[in-house]
Amino acid sequence: MEEEIPKDKYVLRVLRGAPGNQYWEEFELPLRHRENVISGLMEIQKNPINRRGERVTPIVWEQGCLEEVCGSCSMLINGFPRQACTALIENYIASTKKRFLVLAPFTKFPLVRDLIVDRSIMFENLKKVHGWIDADSSFTTGPGPLGPGPLIAPAKQEVIYSLSTCMTCGCCSEACPQINSHSKFIGPAAISAARLFNANPTGKMQKALRLRPLMEEGGISDCGNAQNCVEVCPKNIPLTDSIAVIGRDVTLQALSDVFSFSDRE
Repeated sequence: MEEEIPKDKYVLRVLRGAPGNQYWEEFELPLRHRENVISGLMEIQKNPINRRGERVTPIVWEQGCLEEVCGSCSMLINGFPRQACTALIENYIASTKKRFLVLAPFTKFPLVRDLIVDRSIMFENLKKVHGWIDADSSFTTGPGPLGPGPLIAPAKQEVIYSLSTCMTCGCCSEACPQINSHSKFIGPAAISAARLFNANPTGKMQKALRLRPLMEEGGISDCGNAQNCVEVCPKNIPLTDSIAVIGRDVTLQALSDVFSFSDRE
């Protein structure tokens, strides 16, 4: 019970297990100033004894930079998709008035074990939209050194920088109702990546290559405009703006393709 937890402690309730065999397990941990969820998981890893006093296998999860840059420690914390490295225990206790935190893996990606999911689909979707800029000198400026590249206006640089902060963490996909087992929707991250690389003067040369896959099933037309993605993005990327921009660009590209085909006829 909540009232049984001492004031200097808190409880992590974790959804554990492998596909087809998931279960809840609770751990009572010491409350320390400014500790995050990752610190709590590390505490369990050092001494994996659950609230019943049973020694269990340590919890597995992903982590990398621990400064909200790599995107690997994504999980559901009290049902909300976010990064565990910036989720401070004391803040949750203060806001919820409860000494329980509930951790669970994302539901929109294949479960591996405990809090680890396989986010490979996000990287495959980046491939679909050609989520990079080719640096081949023969493609960009002809043989020889590439040079400093074209100038970009400061206002455009700000937009590009904001889009470039995407960590492929999966929070937007987890919150999106259009991403489910019945849908092929490519997701907000890939759409925003297409906008990012098309905004670059060099990347713009392959704009059509990025837009055409978004005309297909699972592309931009599958977005239901729920706007959940922009609400949960840990980097505050303007994802709904990207969806609007790409929606317009896809329409223009489709018209261009139609008239280009007519000219060839």
